[in-house]
Amino acid sequence: MISGLPSTGRESPFRGEAALEESRRRSIVHIVAAAAVGVALALACVPLGVYPKLACAILDAGCPDGVSPRGRLPQVVRLTPVQVAQSGMYVALGDSFSSGEGVYELDKQPINDGADRCHRATGSYVPLVAQAYRFNGGTAFYACSGATTGQLISGQWGHRPQITRVGPSASLVTLSIGGNDAGFTKVLTACIAKLPWSSACVDQDTAVTRRIERLRTDMSKVLRELRVRAPNARIVVLGYPRPFPRDPVASVDNLTVEDQRWLNGVTRRLNDTVGSVVAEFDRAIAAFEGPGSVEYVDAYEAFAGHEVGRPQPYLNGLHVDMEQLKVNARSYHPTGDGYRRFADLITKQIAAGPGRPMNNFHLASP
Repeated sequence: MISGLPSTGRESPFRGEAALEESRRRSIVHIVAAAAVGVALALACVPLGVYPKLACAILDAGCPDGVSPRGRLPQVVRLTPVQVAQSGMYVALGDSFSSGEGVYELDKQPINDGADRCHRATGSYVPLVAQAYRFNGGTAFYACSGATTGQLISGQWGHRPQITRVGPSASLVTLSIGGNDAGFTKVLTACIAKLPWSSACVDQDTAVTRRIERLRTDMSKVLRELRVRAPNARIVVLGYPRPFPRDPVASVDNLTVEDQRWLNGVTRRLNDTVGSVVAEFDRAIAAFEGPGSVEYVDAYEAFAGHEVGRPQPYLNGLHVDMEQLKVNARSYHPTGDGYRRFADLITKQIAAGPGRPMNNFHLASP
């Protein structure tokens, strides 16, 4: 009402129309803002459960009884690498270097169903990692001795495939894989069983190189399957340690100095191949700003000073059952100290992350 004119007791129709127009404008702004924020959150892979909160905050709709709209949006917060890892379940997959073959004892109670065939041991690095961090979804341990990349997907010993143990609730997956694809156990056996003056060990180089190259495709397939099953998880792939000193000075278990150097070189090539596949995969995730990660832990130098032939080795040497004239499966697998070293590598990687920002987010109340 303009000052100086008498009041009629009725509002101007123009004022009513203006108020209505302003209300419509605000509604349109709210709707557009809600749509824009919704699209942004969808692209950021924020869980669908946050949208009712947004409707309450922006549109004043869908608020629970007794709750008034705050008028402010929840804050989108980027998770740290540790927060991502701990947010769900820890699932441990892989071969004998993850299952605990080197410390497995037949007279002990298996960890879970099938552990008697897969040789899952309490002395593996997996229980140690589970003790170091509290995972909201608990820990599932399904690594299996002898596993190849193909068997991760198809299964072993009539058991469910390891990879089927991974689901959307997984936030951390660890595994070591590739050694059996390269035929490392058979290669090492041929090296040890050869005649002392024979070159049969290093003569396997061409065949081993061919198998390692094929591993690129198979490793990529495993990583793709894991990402489909657990798109928000951190996947940590552990490499293999150098089995012999960098500069061997004496024969060990019928392995000449040349044999040891060649086996060290095979391990290096295997690690480099797996590591390059992992790095390339994670670069693709980062390029599209996807959640989760694929990370590689290079364990090649992890046992330096404690290789086979050293006074305090972190790898078992050759163990032979003289009654059955059979090589024990724990041969050339980590000792208890070796698995503790692996656990140290994994826990440090969990803390460090992939070396780039994580694209996992959650909503914090304003």
